[in-house]
Amino acid sequence: MGKIASKVPQITLAFWIIKICATTLGETGGDVLSMTLNLGYIVSTAIFFGLFLIALIGQVSSTSYRPFVYWAVILTTTTAGTTMSDYLDRTAGLGYVGGSLVLIAALVAILALWKASTGSVAFKGITDPKVEVFYWITILFSNTLGTALGDFVADTTGLGYEGGALVFGAALTLIAIAYFKTRISRTALFWMAFVLTRPLGAMLGDELTKSHALGGLDLGTIRSSLVIALMLIALIPLTAQRRPARDSVTRRLFEPVGRLRRSWRRRPPGPSPAGA
Repeated sequence: MGKIASKVPQITLAFWIIKICATTLGETGGDVLSMTLNLGYIVSTAIFFGLFLIALIGQVSSTSYRPFVYWAVILTTTTAGTTMSDYLDRTAGLGYVGGSLVLIAALVAILALWKASTGSVAFKGITDPKVEVFYWITILFSNTLGTALGDFVADTTGLGYEGGALVFGAALTLIAIAYFKTRISRTALFWMAFVLTRPLGAMLGDELTKSHALGGLDLGTIRSSLVIALMLIALIPLTAQRRPARDSVTRRLFEPVGRLRRSWRRRPPGPSPAGA
């Protein structure tokens, strides 16, 4: 039996761009069912969770990375995460703070169980089905937590959608700086970035769909979702595992971020001052 190739994409600039677009679509798509079609959070969560399980079975049963299958699972975790978070915060009455604390505890517990069960919380080179299931459960709760954090910052603090987007954008910038300039665990930084891209995408989604009175652009959930879905379809092929591109500009844009970090560390020191 041949060796199974990694079933997750390389972590590149394209990965993070598509992740933010997918979370934006998750926000608008989740609102289509729960609000526009008025199905409520429980029914919407059941529908999206069923779609998540279907996509997950397809992903786990594959023997290699299939871009559209992988991102279909990501998308279903963002839509399910949107309605799950809204149910906890609003219907269950936990509020944004209470819902966020519950989800943080759940995410920490999942990561601890994953670590105890497999010895690591890997985010790349995943081939083992057991590891992959932990990976996807973590992603589901990461996206759910991100939704709750986004709602908390936008609504409870009064920053609104634009202010919240700036806060999470700044937090992601700090994580990027930590990646290039420190030796903080790359695994910890990855999961921190993964959680925080969710509220950033949610802020963008809310900015597109909410009414002018609520600080949004009032484009509507259905129209916004269709536009973002078309963007995703165009971008997803960029994450296909392939040989290095011949075109130097494309190669530099989509090469793994790790290569950029290593080249930064290898930079020679500047020339010594004259007479030193």
